[in-house]
Amino acid sequence: MALQSLSTATAARSLLPPPTSTTPAAAPSCFIRANGTGRVCARPSAFSLRSAASYARLEAPFAAASFPLTSEKKKKKIAGGAFRCATMDEIEAEKLSIEKDAKERMEKTIESVRTNFGALRAGRSSPAMLDRVEVEYYGTPVSLKSIAQISTPDASSILVQPYDKSSLKIIEKAIVNSNLGLTPNNDGEVIRLTVPQLTSDRRKELTKVVAKQGEEGKVAIRNIRRDAIKEYQKLEKEKKLSEDNVKDLSSDLQKVTDEYMKKIESVLKQKEKELLSV
Repeated sequence: MALQSLSTATAARSLLPPPTSTTPAAAPSCFIRANGTGRVCARPSAFSLRSAASYARLEAPFAAASFPLTSEKKKKKIAGGAFRCATMDEIEAEKLSIEKDAKERMEKTIESVRTNFGALRAGRSSPAMLDRVEVEYYGTPVSLKSIAQISTPDASSILVQPYDKSSLKIIEKAIVNSNLGLTPNNDGEVIRLTVPQLTSDRRKELTKVVAKQGEEGKVAIRNIRRDAIKEYQKLEKEKKLSEDNVKDLSSDLQKVTDEYMKKIESVLKQKEKELLSV
């Protein structure tokens, strides 16, 4: 019997049975999201797919389901069927803003530690020794250096010359109450302070004080890092950053934190060396 040749374009379709109600539903068609964070699957129906650099949008009613490529937390779903992921520029902008704020706060912490260390005398006079002295001036607490000129005529004395001579007594009282271990000498014109040489025991006591203040500075730096990470996590909840974005940004922030930790350690060692030098 002769075989009839079949056209691949026509006969193949003619051999297929016509669709009936019992024919299983076709498998869903899947489309990779434009932002690369997952795929969208939809049953065959009339729909259109619009895409942009940062998101893809499926329009027209259809039965759709979202299947993440990696983690459920990486979804960026927005009402109306759009999936939005932050662009590299947006992520960099958020990083710079949060890191800038963190760095500014860390710098202030370093300056605070230096100021505290400067107030601890090392046997040599310095105007910085009076930086933390506050005076109740006309009912308002102000820093001593804002109402008086402070100088060091020699290595063992400090001279305080108030701009308002009527404030001599309250300045004298403030210095006594500051627990700096200095005895003011008020001659009616200026206040002179003699800085005694430190004993070995006193030097050791001061190194403990310095170590404590240094540790307080480190705790402050770690707290600033914690606050910055909370800002990243907040953006993740708002679907502006992905989980991987937060991990990468947190890693970069840890490097900044380590840098400032080293700065505090350097200032601490320098002060300890100064205190122990005879």
